[in-house]
Amino acid sequence: MPESPGDEQDQNPPSGVEDGAEGTDPGASAIPYRHHRRRWRIVRWVALGLGLVLVGASVTVWLGYRKLNHNIHTDTTTEKLLGPPALRPTVAPVAYNAENILIIGSDSRDGANSAYGDPNGTARSDTTILLHLSQDRKSAVAMSIPRDAMVQIPACQLADGSRTKAQFAQFNWAFEFGGTACTIRTLENLTKIRIDHFMVVDFNGFKNMVNAVGGVQVCLAKPVNDPDSHLVLPAGRQTINGNQALGFVRARETIGDGSDTERIGRQQQFLSSLVQKVESNGVLFNPTKLYPLLDAATSAITVDPGLNTVGKLYDLATSLKDLPSDKLVLLTAPREPYVNDSNRDQFQQPEADQLFARIRNDEPVQVSGATDGSASASPSASASASPSTSPSASASASQASAAGVQGRATGSASASAAPSSATPGPTFTGRTANQDICASS
Repeated sequence: MPESPGDEQDQNPPSGVEDGAEGTDPGASAIPYRHHRRRWRIVRWVALGLGLVLVGASVTVWLGYRKLNHNIHTDTTTEKLLGPPALRPTVAPVAYNAENILIIGSDSRDGANSAYGDPNGTARSDTTILLHLSQDRKSAVAMSIPRDAMVQIPACQLADGSRTKAQFAQFNWAFEFGGTACTIRTLENLTKIRIDHFMVVDFNGFKNMVNAVGGVQVCLAKPVNDPDSHLVLPAGRQTINGNQALGFVRARETIGDGSDTERIGRQQQFLSSLVQKVESNGVLFNPTKLYPLLDAATSAITVDPGLNTVGKLYDLATSLKDLPSDKLVLLTAPREPYVNDSNRDQFQQPEADQLFARIRNDEPVQVSGATDGSASASPSASASASPSTSPSASASASQASAAGVQGRATGSASASAAPSSATPGPTFTGRTANQDICASS
């Protein structure tokens, strides 16, 4: 049976030389064709290999992202317990785009945390920091609240429908009495600063975060031997691991004068050192270093629904990409010994109200003890040192805040406006995140 023209073409592919032409080599015409087919087979295998690699990478990223999201604990109860926005502080228009995040270090001894104290003890806020992010995200203030400060704790609603009684007590008792919601309500009543988000951090997660970055440098004037926190360290500059870091930020009786105020200063020193380590070690730009840190961090926190995914936390972090460490100010709310008990604190006035007003209105906060002699966290530009504002100036700032919009009304033309002029303010005792850990603060 004669072959079809198509069969003949398949068996004898064209060689590019006309039939009957002199010098034609029938065997040679098949060589380019075989080479051509071989090249395409190689291309196909390479493409398939790359495809598998990309699919594998995508699956790995997806699984990693899913795991990180699963790590995060979400607290949906606190927002309900805080009640309607009308019962909470108003927000000044000039501070509309600023963010206030309350960070609570719980001293619960449940589960894995039982190794760090009495497992039968009740949970209190061992560390409380109000993190204020300026509206342009180019400066920030981390204000520590003394746990021993005597304050008015309001009556707080609990998840079971009951209410606690209002009482005058130590600030950290608010967390014991009514959890995160009662802590927020107490702080909002005290400072008139609206809290936008919150994070509760536990001990084990903190330890794992320190290990994830390879340890953090600290500086000690004297050797430390604290049996309660299992902390034994020599004097001087040194790098400590997670377990040691936990003891370092929690130890009280065996370091310095044993006061909570000094411990807060030590915590601020540690946080600034941690920021420097993350920046200098290239953690944020190295996936192999970043993922363990994210895994530890997300496993350590309980947050409100506004921060309960990796995507939301990433958006918050990327909004701070232009924040230099010398514009991150760490300080303690001005305090002094409580008049009726020197072992307790009270807020020093008018300095405390002046600081609260400046944060409330997204104004510069100056601190002494920075590497250049002075530093400030400001929504626009650094402010130079100046005399303290008068009580009347503080009152004016409070009135400006009270005149602000209720909550965070959207679409306001004034919401995104920066302050027309930075009001000169007092200089508070504190440090900036770029300050050397062995420098006095």
